[in-house]
Amino acid sequence: MLPLSIPSPSQGVWHLGPVPVRAYALCIIAGIVAAIWIGERRWVARGGTYGEVQDLAVWAVPFGLVGARLYHVATDHDLYFGEGKNPWAALYLWRGGLGIWGAVALGAVGVLIGARRRGIRLMPMLDALAPGVLVAQALGRWGNYFNQELYGRPTDLPWGLEIDPRNWPEGEVFSPGTTFHPTFLYESVWDLSVFALLIWADRRWRIGHGRILALYVMLYTLGRGWIETLRIDTVELSDVGGLRFNVWTSIVMFAAAAAFFVWSLRRRPGREEAVYTPARLAENAAGVEQPPESGAEPDETQRDRTDHAEEGDHETRW
Repeated sequence: MLPLSIPSPSQGVWHLGPVPVRAYALCIIAGIVAAIWIGERRWVARGGTYGEVQDLAVWAVPFGLVGARLYHVATDHDLYFGEGKNPWAALYLWRGGLGIWGAVALGAVGVLIGARRRGIRLMPMLDALAPGVLVAQALGRWGNYFNQELYGRPTDLPWGLEIDPRNWPEGEVFSPGTTFHPTFLYESVWDLSVFALLIWADRRWRIGHGRILALYVMLYTLGRGWIETLRIDTVELSDVGGLRFNVWTSIVMFAAAAAFFVWSLRRRPGREEAVYTPARLAENAAGVEQPPESGAEPDETQRDRTDHAEEGDHETRW
């Protein structure tokens, strides 16, 4: 028997003594861990060295979080600035409010910085990371569930989401018992579906040169554009030509990704043979040719990373 509605959690914060443990933060952390784990497996399968995705995450994660918050504050600045508002609240990440496009944009900058420092080619790394980002997004959306935010318009569908009246949009009043589209769930399911499709397509056609990243953007924006039409939360740039700002963002990003995909496919079909820059390859070759000191054992860390890389040749390609 189908449930009549989906109940929202009664709380999203628990306290371990004086320390608050927030469900939103836990969902974000779980997403980051999943993205790094999946990205690491895919990078090793592409010919990279185990541990390098973790190294790049040191750059990508903080850059991505800053970018996500900046995008949210820019598109919802009326929540933080103006008469009677607390501008310091723009720094309160635990209350929710992260924009995926800001995270992708500045996160990619972080990856670029880390990749350049380690002699890694950018496009193979971004292709390796993109599917895992979808899983991170799917897990992160559950933080919206615990915060009772970013839900859709009223619905009488059996999976309608219950929302406490104190979390209704400002100025809106609904009948008692009203349920809403669980857009967090729609997007989470869509993200996981696109993740599975990308993994299948990459194994089937060995896609390279940034086209997995382009497919990620194209497929994600198809679902996100539709989901945005269901949402009723107010955004400062919410109505541009009759469409929400994030719908326009999805349209523009889809078009840009599709154009890049076609250009890349025509210019560089297939997949990259090398995932490192020529300088890095030369350094690696020099390191292999240099004989170890008499009686010296190979460096333990390097041996461990080499073992992982060799194992990756036989792993299922994630």
